[in-house]
Amino acid sequence: MEARMKSVANSDVITAVQHLQKAIDAGGVDPRLLELVHLRASQINGCSPCVFAGVQSAKKHGETDERLHSVVTWRETPFFTEEERAALALTEAATRIQDGAPGVTDEIWDAAATHFDEKQMSAIILNIAITNFFNRINHTIREQAGKAW
Repeated sequence: MEARMKSVANSDVITAVQHLQKAIDAGGVDPRLLELVHLRASQINGCSPCVFAGVQSAKKHGETDERLHSVVTWRETPFFTEEERAALALTEAATRIQDGAPGVTDEIWDAAATHFDEKQMSAIILNIAITNFFNRINHTIREQAGKAW
């Protein structure tokens, strides 16, 4: 598979993404948790470059192979805290918004809000959104894992 384009990002897009990333980083959420969120959304969307980059970045933040290999099955493993599980559930619900999907239910929202304050919730939601943004771009232009990142 060959990429259709080199990039869709111009300087204005790069600046906007940098501002979003700055807001995410200022939210006070553990970077390892944000990496798990990024990885799970990217797995759902089948975005190989984001999964590849997400695993590399998570490892740089100290994440273990055991946990990284288990993100896709987080519900069936003992490796994640209740806080992480709430964030992963929120990630899945916010990412899977196809026709007929329930989206973020009150139960999912309330579980996440139990663990995170408003500033942290904002950071997690922005992280989910920016991940989905890049997943869709990469899917559209057929970006390959490890090629440009």
